[in-house]
Amino acid sequence: MTSKPHKIPVAPPAPGAACLAELKGVCKTYTSVLGRPVPALADVTLELRGGEVVGVAGPNGAGKSTLLSILTGFLTPSSGTALVGGLPPGRYAERSGVACLPELVRLPPDWTVTAALTRLGALGALAGPARALRVAAALEELGLESQASARVGKLSKGNLQRLGIAQVLLSDSDLMVFDEPSNGLDPVWLMRFRDLVRRLRRPGRLIVVASHNLDELERLTDRVVILGRGRVERVVEHSSPAADGAPRVFRLKLLAPCAALAGVFPGAAPVEGRDNEYRLELDAAALSGGLLHLLQAGAVVLALQPEQSGLERAFSASVENTR
Repeated sequence: MTSKPHKIPVAPPAPGAACLAELKGVCKTYTSVLGRPVPALADVTLELRGGEVVGVAGPNGAGKSTLLSILTGFLTPSSGTALVGGLPPGRYAERSGVACLPELVRLPPDWTVTAALTRLGALGALAGPARALRVAAALEELGLESQASARVGKLSKGNLQRLGIAQVLLSDSDLMVFDEPSNGLDPVWLMRFRDLVRRLRRPGRLIVVASHNLDELERLTDRVVILGRGRVERVVEHSSPAADGAPRVFRLKLLAPCAALAGVFPGAAPVEGRDNEYRLELDAAALSGGLLHLLQAGAVVLALQPEQSGLERAFSASVENTR
């Protein structure tokens, strides 16, 4: 008889948790094939706490992968200090382990899915029944049981990405890093990945997610570090409301045309190709008052959302001068 693998338990984040990873004035410079210095990170200072999910965003070449490589101990800074759990990241990884999904999942193509997870589990010091149980749990969690005997080289892009995420679950580390985890995932698995990240949270564990997908970062994370040309341009806290009161563009969708709309929102512009949908540019106070009048006039609102999320606006403002 075989025991059914356990699902990863739900664990809430710890409020006010201590700093797990700290970077002070971190710089990283590579050397080109011509011998020229190529700066990748410049004076990066961050404190990342246990119990939180932190996003990393930025245009191509902003330094995201370099930052993750330093956090996981694959690279050392050219200058400055990086510590994880009070230790240099490489020492921390040796002592406590780090769970990491690289941007590109590369495994020997002739390995089977089960063999890949088993061998990767061995690298993480899992052995015997404990390794077999964790491999089975990872296969179940990522819906890969039917692919268990498939060769890695024959997997679709989405299944290969799910295999990469599955190998992260082999570790019980307090530092989990995902580099572009949504690569190749279909909408169903995007939603399941969000749920997985929520359940991976626990007091003392830091989860770092780097992605170009700002919508996913806004859904997944507590805050997002925006990089531009190797520098921290801004850290966006999702819990911090916008305080500037500036006008924003919203999309308003009505069930049916409403004669009062033009009087309530004189600047409402129909969205081409979308029935009863309008663009509104106004501040939050004007939007709230206008909606009250519109509803009193009998309008039925189907949807209202900002055309750009708070993270998208912050990202645009942060990187427009770094290109």
